[in-house]
Amino acid sequence: MKSTSPAPEMFAQTLQRHFGKRVSTHVSLGQTRIDVDANDYLDVMQRLRDEPDLCFEQLIDLCGIDHSAYGKTLWTGRRFAVVSQLLSISKNRRARIRCFVPDDIFPSIPSIRPVWNSADWFEREAFDLFGIVFTGHGNLRRLLTDYGFDGHPLRKDFPVSGKVEARYDAGRGRVVNEPTTAKAREIMPRRFPE
Repeated sequence: MKSTSPAPEMFAQTLQRHFGKRVSTHVSLGQTRIDVDANDYLDVMQRLRDEPDLCFEQLIDLCGIDHSAYGKTLWTGRRFAVVSQLLSISKNRRARIRCFVPDDIFPSIPSIRPVWNSADWFEREAFDLFGIVFTGHGNLRRLLTDYGFDGHPLRKDFPVSGKVEARYDAGRGRVVNEPTTAKAREIMPRRFPE
């Protein structure tokens, strides 16, 4: 049974009918973006999966975003957002869900791991790289950086040059962090004659 995807504008109207003012929808380049408040995030995601005329069976991706240095202008809104990509195989449509995290100091949002099990590693990655805490996750720990790593490397305020280096010490049988021995230098590209 093959289903054709309705126009994104019609799909946006369907979303408004289901969620009312709890979401705002935007259509750009043939894809629908759904903005949802953090208080409604888990419920909206659950209904996007379970409602028969929405039926988003798959979470394709989830990532964190730091808007603190967004483009060439000063960003004035919330700093952190979580963006999810959903796919409905039966309805042949995709949707992007964006939820801004309410607290910039301690960014925290409900986990959607109970809704889509595939959110497990995506949320761990966003926690590790951006410091966004997903409450109710159950196994939220670093995924890409070392357990002793200080900070979150994809935040815009993370220092570009490090002060310590990590290496494996065979004598101790573990990874150790030591002050870096590299000297800071500026590398200028060569200019070729015109």
